[in-house]
Amino acid sequence: MLFEVLDYHLLTLISHVMIGVLAILFLWSKAMTFIKKSPPDMPVVQIPEDVAVNMARALRNDVNRALHLFREIALGHDLRKFLGVIAALWVLSEVGSCCDFLTLIYIAVLMIHTVPILYDKYQDKVDHFAGKAHTEACKHYEVLDTKVLSKIPRGLAKSKKQT
Repeated sequence: MLFEVLDYHLLTLISHVMIGVLAILFLWSKAMTFIKKSPPDMPVVQIPEDVAVNMARALRNDVNRALHLFREIALGHDLRKFLGVIAALWVLSEVGSCCDFLTLIYIAVLMIHTVPILYDKYQDKVDHFAGKAHTEACKHYEVLDTKVLSKIPRGLAKSKKQT
């Protein structure tokens, strides 16, 4: 309700909560020293180096795979992937223009928790309809290929020099 009705933002909420927690802990610590008691025992929280390194490596591998995929698509190696990525990015931009980031995160979490359960329950029906949709998409791609893509002039293939 805060985010939609009052146009409150997630980063603002996190900042305000952290300001409140820090202010309460600061005042509590000062009050304890004022009344001659020991300040509250605050544990030291640290991320272990091996965990941080493993997370950075995993993130680096994912980013490198995505960059490699975008490079292969940009070089024109696979038209189907190119059209699929363009369509997915367009759909993502349209969805992003309709709702904010927090709503997208909420929808993603909801889908991550419900779609696998629904697929397990209705796997036969989903596979049947997915097969029909795949067959129909292949027919439309063949029509697109024969009417449009095959008419695009292509240059002569260059032979590789052998040394």
